[in-house]
Amino acid sequence: MTAPPPPTAAPSWPHCAHDADPVTDPVGCRGIHVPGHTACLAHLCDADRTAYLTGLAPGTDIDHCGTPFTQDLLSQLLTALIDPTTRLPHFGHAWFGGAQFTGDARFGGAQFTGDAWFGEAQFTGEAWFGGAQFTGDARFNGAQFTGEAWFGGAQFTGDARFNGAQFTGEAWFGGAQFTGDAWFDGAQFTGDAWFDGAQFTGHARFDGAQFTGHARFGGAQFTGHARFGEVQFTGDAWFGGAQFLTADRWGPLVCGGRVDLSGAVFGAPVTLEIAASAVWCVRTRFESTATVRLRRAEVDLGYAVLAAPVAVTAHPAPFDTTAGMVDESLLTGPDRVRVTSVQGVDAAHLVLTDTDLSDCLFSGAFHLDQLRLEGRTTLAPTPTGWHRKGIAPIRWTRRRTLAEEHHWRAQSAAQPPVPAAAPPEPRRWRNGPDHGDSARTPDPDDVAALYRQLRKAFEDGKNEPGAADFYYGECEMRRHDRTGTATTERHLLWAYWALSGYGLRASRALGWLAAAMLTTILLLMAFGLPASSPKQEATRTVPASGGPVTFIIDKQDPKNPVKDRFTTKRFDKALSVTLNSVVFRSSGQDLTTTGTYIEMTSRILEPALLALAVLAIRGRIKR
Repeated sequence: MTAPPPPTAAPSWPHCAHDADPVTDPVGCRGIHVPGHTACLAHLCDADRTAYLTGLAPGTDIDHCGTPFTQDLLSQLLTALIDPTTRLPHFGHAWFGGAQFTGDARFGGAQFTGDAWFGEAQFTGEAWFGGAQFTGDARFNGAQFTGEAWFGGAQFTGDARFNGAQFTGEAWFGGAQFTGDAWFDGAQFTGDAWFDGAQFTGHARFDGAQFTGHARFGGAQFTGHARFGEVQFTGDAWFGGAQFLTADRWGPLVCGGRVDLSGAVFGAPVTLEIAASAVWCVRTRFESTATVRLRRAEVDLGYAVLAAPVAVTAHPAPFDTTAGMVDESLLTGPDRVRVTSVQGVDAAHLVLTDTDLSDCLFSGAFHLDQLRLEGRTTLAPTPTGWHRKGIAPIRWTRRRTLAEEHHWRAQSAAQPPVPAAAPPEPRRWRNGPDHGDSARTPDPDDVAALYRQLRKAFEDGKNEPGAADFYYGECEMRRHDRTGTATTERHLLWAYWALSGYGLRASRALGWLAAAMLTTILLLMAFGLPASSPKQEATRTVPASGGPVTFIIDKQDPKNPVKDRFTTKRFDKALSVTLNSVVFRSSGQDLTTTGTYIEMTSRILEPALLALAVLAIRGRIKR
């Protein structure tokens, strides 16, 4: 059958033309003639209609294209086709293209042995096809469903085509079985769309479909290719428990709400291109390689199962299609991809590129040392500005930190909770999802292990500055760990932190070096330099009986001056001794006994501080 014409043109089939008007409606009723008559089924006289319906038998081919059906008229037709064995309507080939169904259209449980064509049909009331069986092809291209459309449990053995169909009310396809290909290209779902438990054995295409309400594909099975190119979801899209067994490409897909892939199974290589407010992949199974390109999304990968490499990448610009750039007007969030959790994930197969990990939870993940962090990775900074701890003002060292450290410090500081939707405050530590519950907040020992593993990931990626920040974080957690770190070790870490920021803060080491040098200079001027250079004394001993004369040459002990200790001349000498001590050299300067010990101490301490400063600078610039 040919597609129905536009309303302003006459159809290609012989039509009823009832109520035709040369001015307002020259075509009139577009219903096809009932065989042997010049009117459609709706405008036959009662006797002719009764005779036609009486002559129908289950499995008869019927053609009522363009016919206007009231609920009563459709009920009469369905009654005439009831199979006495199943007590359900039984159609052969059925053509309802362009038909108008004013009341409820109840085709529930009907059997269509041949093709069923409802292209361009209009359903003003509810359309019931629940449990219907379509043995041939089922075509609903361009059909308009004003009320709810029920296809739950329907079986489509041939191809099912809903291209361009419009669903104003809710669309129910839960439990439907599509053995052939299912085409929903360009379909518009204004209400919620339910495909929970649907089975797609053939290819499933939703290219260009628009879902204004929520879309649910929970538990659906896609054995063939599943295509969701250029799909728009204004509400949430839920694919929880869905199974995708054939390799394919998703997207670009735009969703103003949340795309929920939790529990979904991807059995073959897949590429996902999604622009959404949130993408949930909790317990999602990737049995093969997957590339997930995202825009503006908040991603939760908690407890996902990665059997092969999976790359999550922040796409730098709106997705490009043959029709141009994808419209992202539905999305209002920042132009970044935030990963919020990789808990319970085997990170050996995970690659994160250009992602924001400021709020990402790593606790419980495996093989974090093998996680690959590519591109620009953003992590949460320490709080800014000056803070008061007791009576002393403090300022946190600027570094990249894990969310778990933020949560532990916020918990330890007893920070008041903030609303979940509130943006993070730069002057305070970020509260965790379990703020206030110390039993569920990671302790320093746990956080130290996370830093240790992720530090290796940065080192493997040749990112020494990033690894340095994580080494700092590891040492910080060990310093505060009162259960897994020995007291002596904690005291050493306190000293290491105070002197040089764990060998990573050159300014701190140089500051201590300057202080040590100044202290050495002052001590030398006060106690280390003698009042004057010791003079040699020669003592002669002349034997009384004559003979050789013996000379004894001795040196006076250096003595501290009584006054004028802090003079320019003494400063120069003290500076010379101190500078030689920094480079572990002896100045050769005469010193008092106290000055000798001062020089020995400075020759041990100051070179060590200089070495720590050099080590810190190297850690920051090495690649």
